[in-house]
Amino acid sequence: MTLVDNGIYVDGHRTGDPQTLEETYELLRERNGMAWIGLYRPDKDEIQSVAQEFTLHPLAVEDALKGHQRAKLERYGDTLFVVLRPARYLDAEEEVEFGEVHLFIGPDFVVTIRHAENPDLGAVRRRLESNPALLAMGPEAVLYAVFDQVVDGYAPVIAGLENDIDEIEDELFAGDREVSRRIYELLREVIAFQRATGPLREMLDALERGADKYHVDLELQRALRDVLDHVLRTCERADTFRVLLENALTVHSTLVTQAQNDEMRRLSEAGLAQNEETRRLSETGLAQNEEVKKISSWAAILFAPTLVGTIYGMNFTYMPELDWRAGYPLAIAAMVAMGLGLYAVFKHRRWL
Repeated sequence: MTLVDNGIYVDGHRTGDPQTLEETYELLRERNGMAWIGLYRPDKDEIQSVAQEFTLHPLAVEDALKGHQRAKLERYGDTLFVVLRPARYLDAEEEVEFGEVHLFIGPDFVVTIRHAENPDLGAVRRRLESNPALLAMGPEAVLYAVFDQVVDGYAPVIAGLENDIDEIEDELFAGDREVSRRIYELLREVIAFQRATGPLREMLDALERGADKYHVDLELQRALRDVLDHVLRTCERADTFRVLLENALTVHSTLVTQAQNDEMRRLSEAGLAQNEETRRLSETGLAQNEEVKKISSWAAILFAPTLVGTIYGMNFTYMPELDWRAGYPLAIAAMVAMGLGLYAVFKHRRWL
């Protein structure tokens, strides 16, 4: 059984503690007060029982059965269907954990359905039971108290997000390149938080507009306006956080791009220096090659007369050229001719 707490209230005082839904219906008709039924993850039969007893609209009943609804307020005749998304901040994981509360508010009944542990609606019930004057204002007083509990629960979430954003700013300008992932994940949590809190402004405005038509007590109207003030401040802070995180992503992207440009410039400068060194070495190598060519050319030119002189310096008895009268001039002429010929060839090839 998912019936967490169940009470019948007359003039702000609890007058009955029925143990079943059927007892609740009987006592409500008998005492003509207000029934407050608290359910936790009820099954289909329990919701259908409540729906049949209080003539709840099928669309609202379907939403209550499905769960996972956005924050909203819908009116079906004299019955309000309200969905709230309470939240708490898990600092270690840097995540916002959302709950879900459905409320059916009628002329003489309140049905609260929780789909998560948060918020503690038992604390809301104890608060109202300790203030009979407020509880005597009817089902709208319960709606106000639940709204107030949920909105007050957003304050620690705001504080947690703000603290993490301060840390991100420090990491951002410390040059931590991994901070982008943290920024993105925190931005995702802020957007989810905005989806939970943003609709509350219109919901509370709608309640204020319908207050006179449905005879809501003036003090209760003022209390709801106070809750609206807290909602507006919460939404403004969430909007600011989103802008800060989006700007942080832009700044981080700029810093990373600048660092990459600096690295590319450094590499380009190193490449230019390396190219300059290569060019210098190439020029040195070319100069050395030219010198080698010159030395080789002159060595070849000088080798020609050495070759002739070596041949005729051999000690053989039968060398016919030794007996020639023109032998010596021919040898000298051959040396000169060979030298000049090699010089011409090397000059033509620009070795000299």
